[in-house]
Amino acid sequence: MVFLKEYEKLYTKAKEDFVAATYLLDGYNNHGLELNLEIIFFHFQQSAEKLIKSLLDYNGVKFSYIHDIEKLINILDKNNINIECDIKKLIDLTGYAVEGRYSVIQDDIEDTDIYISILEKLSLHVEKVITKKED
Repeated sequence: MVFLKEYEKLYTKAKEDFVAATYLLDGYNNHGLELNLEIIFFHFQQSAEKLIKSLLDYNGVKFSYIHDIEKLINILDKNNINIECDIKKLIDLTGYAVEGRYSVIQDDIEDTDIYISILEKLSLHVEKVITKKED
């Protein structure tokens, strides 16, 4: 049996959240799936959070289990952990970590393409770092 390191678990869970979000989004956009959009944005938020935490853990940075993406980005910056893409837009997802599950947040379905693009780039960066893949 192979035991995954914490950063590997976080990365795997982040990919699963991303797949869940894009699957639900496709169902909503193309197949008449009726759901509150908050659930899609919740999974985007979870993916972003876990990708950042994966990088932090890989670099041996201790962090509290917070859901605030801006605080997590600040921890990356404080520890000189560089990202190959601009992830500041992901800060907008923070509210979906908790509030989006319990109240209605005004969703902008147009932003989904932006989140998908950023999360795909961030995921590729994290994968490259934690597996030491070269371009």
